[in-house]
Amino acid sequence: DQYYYVFGFTFVVYMILLLTCAEVTVLLVYYQLCAENHRWWWFSFLTSGSTALYMFMYSMFWFRSLEPSKIFVTYLLYFGYMFLISFGMFLTTGAIGALSCFWFTRKIFGSIKVD
Repeated sequence: DQYYYVFGFTFVVYMILLLTCAEVTVLLVYYQLCAENHRWWWFSFLTSGSTALYMFMYSMFWFRSLEPSKIFVTYLLYFGYMFLISFGMFLTTGAIGALSCFWFTRKIFGSIKVD
């Protein structure tokens, strides 16, 4: 008779993260297109993927707050796994940003009438 809400809340926060990455990337690519810079492909991927860099940097600050360890394997395991998690997040958020910008540019340039 007890409910476990952690996975539901985590999923909602994950969806908010993806939505925020998509919206911010579309906005920045729109500014780039208004400045007549049409090289937006990698910019959109790296812009939304930079969330993973923030997460990895935060994990370094968080690791400093833990009990100090003198064993090298502890550092290797922690930062190795955090790098893999951050890289997976980089690919996920980067793909969401690039695909949302691709959809956005197809929509705005598809509505132009050329006579």
